[in-house]
Amino acid sequence: QVQLVESGGGLVQPGGSLRLSCAASGLSLSDYHMGWFRQAPGKEREFVAALYWSWSGGRTYYKDSVKGRFTMSVDNAENTMILQMNSLKPEDTAVYYCAAGRGTAWTDLRSYEYWGQGTQVTVSS
Repeated sequence: QVQLVESGGGLVQPGGSLRLSCAASGLSLSDYHMGWFRQAPGKEREFVAALYWSWSGGRTYYKDSVKGRFTMSVDNAENTMILQMNSLKPEDTAVYYCAAGRGTAWTDLRSYEYWGQGTQVTVSS
């Protein structure tokens, strides 16, 4: 049974940092492309970051508004994907979801077969 379990969410002040983790079981992340999405209240789920495998190794792709602030990585030994979020803004407030899949449209939810349950990130003073 495949499971993706997020952790690391919480309440942080603007300008602060959080590190989200997504531990995978039942699959090897090295066999799948990975993504982070988020959903704010009343809004659709949106793409945040992706890490996909190419001939040269893992490569990352980010939503424009998080470039330079968020960094996605994977710890293959722990079978865990990570989203380091710095310089957080109130507009980053959302439930964050990790996902794994074999589709190649990194920003499209339909490219991902497996999803975590989500973790709340709240940026507020």
